[in-house]
Amino acid sequence: MNTRKKRVTLKDIAEAAGLSTASVSMILAGKSLSRFSSVTVDAVYTIARQLGYETKRTKRDRKVILLVCPSVINPYYATIIQGMEQEAKARGLQTLLITTYWDTERERWICDFAKDPLVAGVVFAMIPQQPELVHELNKLIPVVAVGDKQNELGLDTVDVNNYNAGMLVGTHLLEKGHSQIAYITTSLNSQHSARVRRLEGLRAAIKQAPHHQGKQLHIFTEEISAHTELHTVDIEHRVGYTLAKRCLQERPQVTAMVAINDMVAYGVMDAIIDAGHQIPEEYSVCGFDNIYPSHFSGVGLTTVEHSIIQRGKSAIRLIESKIDRTGLSMTENEPGAVTRVEYQSRLIVRNSSNHIVI
Repeated sequence: MNTRKKRVTLKDIAEAAGLSTASVSMILAGKSLSRFSSVTVDAVYTIARQLGYETKRTKRDRKVILLVCPSVINPYYATIIQGMEQEAKARGLQTLLITTYWDTERERWICDFAKDPLVAGVVFAMIPQQPELVHELNKLIPVVAVGDKQNELGLDTVDVNNYNAGMLVGTHLLEKGHSQIAYITTSLNSQHSARVRRLEGLRAAIKQAPHHQGKQLHIFTEEISAHTELHTVDIEHRVGYTLAKRCLQERPQVTAMVAINDMVAYGVMDAIIDAGHQIPEEYSVCGFDNIYPSHFSGVGLTTVEHSIIQRGKSAIRLIESKIDRTGLSMTENEPGAVTRVEYQSRLIVRNSSNHIVI
């Protein structure tokens, strides 16, 4: 008895989509897409996946996984991407890196591009700015996000609890005797949940501290456009430097500054030193993520370990578990179920926060 599965043809897809075979051929080849509406293109891609259509291209490259990150200038993202590519290489998976520079239109384009049958899955190295859009994509192909613990995201994630990370830093500084703390951050809004959650953790640490009256958290933030992200290589260092200078001028009572990440913290440290002050004798500085330059003897930054390489590797293992071994269809998952892999935050105390305020 011959049980070999019938080969899916362009004609099968055309009949299901109500289009001509020529139109389907052009769409799947990525040719003259401007002739078709986005709805039509999406329908063809969806039907092709559902029917299990394979071309010479998808047979050869069907394990291509898109890796999406804001940029690679910050060692945090460069390191997490390298962790992903290390694991992908070990598992025989091909990867393609795309950057967004926090541009929502770019993210939307990526979600459309990912519908091409060549793409087997997508891994976001951050929490997507448009989770509802990515959630729809996840119905078609596997998607994994690396970032902040969010139960409501509806995606499989490899994350850390940034609220707890903020609590760790806040508690550390309060125990050192600091009562006036500044939070230095780039764009602070709902599209950047990790930044908001770290702030909430800092606030909670102050609120829960004994004799918390008189203890204050001062917020300094600057909105950064996608255009600026793309065209300003040192944007994070520059923001840290500029906001720390403002803090020194406007809030002279502050004795500790917490930067949203280590790169911003480096700018904070340079501003404090350039103003003629000493770290940690006059000001304590903390960051988040523990990127590799933070342990250099000339930096010695107190920060939070977030297991960057390991989380990148876990994301690839998770996306592979979601991809059917035939390459194009979803594995059989329980409807509505999501997988979360959480890494614990750990405070790394170095020389930038050793001063105890008397």
